Amino acid sequence: MTTVPKTVSPFVIYLFLVIGLLSAVAFRLMTIINTFSPALFRPVWYFGVIGYIFFFAYRYHISEKRKNAIRTNRLLEKIQDGSEITSEDRALIAYVLSSIIKSKENLNYLFIFVLSIAAVAVDIVLALQGH
Repeated sequence: MTTVPKTVSPFVIYLFLVIGLLSAVAFRLMTIINTFSPALFRPVWYFGVIGYIFFFAYRYHISEKRKNAIRTNRLLEKIQDGSEITSEDRALIAYVLSSIIKSKENLNYLFIFVLSIAAVAVDIVLALQGH
């Protein structure tokens, strides 16, 4: 009998979302910080890197947990070749789908995208003003 993995709690999901977002902010602020307060550049860089280490280790763990459930139980093959889907298989499929639905990674990607555009725009403006 296979143990069905559990999705993590909303607290953990939002904790790592915040860690990822704060790290993204740190990296996008680096050119501005370097312009106005170079002494803060390295601490902000460390904050961003350490935050990303935690965030991406967490994302890697979640991704591997999903893939392992799919591979170990041959879920994709069973769906593709029309094999019988057991109640245990259904529970594993529900776990994978629920994990994807509960994930906030899309918010992180959107935030990083918008923040990156803003950071480039601000840096261009600062460069044009001679900073």
